[in-house]
Amino acid sequence: MENPYEETQPARWERMPSWLLSQTAHHAARLVADGFASAGARGYHYRLLATLEDSGPASQATLGRRSGIHVSDMVGTVNELAERGLVERAPDPDDRRRNIVTLTAAGKRQLRRLEKPLAESQEALLAPLSAEERQRFTELLSRLLDHHNGRTGTLEAPQH
Repeated sequence: MENPYEETQPARWERMPSWLLSQTAHHAARLVADGFASAGARGYHYRLLATLEDSGPASQATLGRRSGIHVSDMVGTVNELAERGLVERAPDPDDRRRNIVTLTAAGKRQLRRLEKPLAESQEALLAPLSAEERQRFTELLSRLLDHHNGRTGTLEAPQH
């Protein structure tokens, strides 16, 4: 005979914040990846295009720091976007050993296209929460991440 307690009570670890965050992060990553895949893109593409639009042209190393994309993934991401004409790479006039990456008009259009599946994935992820709960949840996550990254202050929550 099965234990009815197993059906009604979650395991102790299933209510631990670390477990809940990791499982939610897994769902978030899948939703975002699926949304971008439907637009023929990856998360790194969006992050790099958005970083270029927000911060302007920069070296690959600077873009890596700004976007959080590891240097080992940056070259491949820039190559993919350059092949599609979404970014241009040119030697830095101040230091010919490095390249400056610039967002193209086609890259700006692609960024606008990627915003729809990104917004839809955020909506799906946060569906059970009210608008106020979403804002508060995002603020709390930002505060946790800031703390663990050694930053002070809270980042402004995106309005998705």
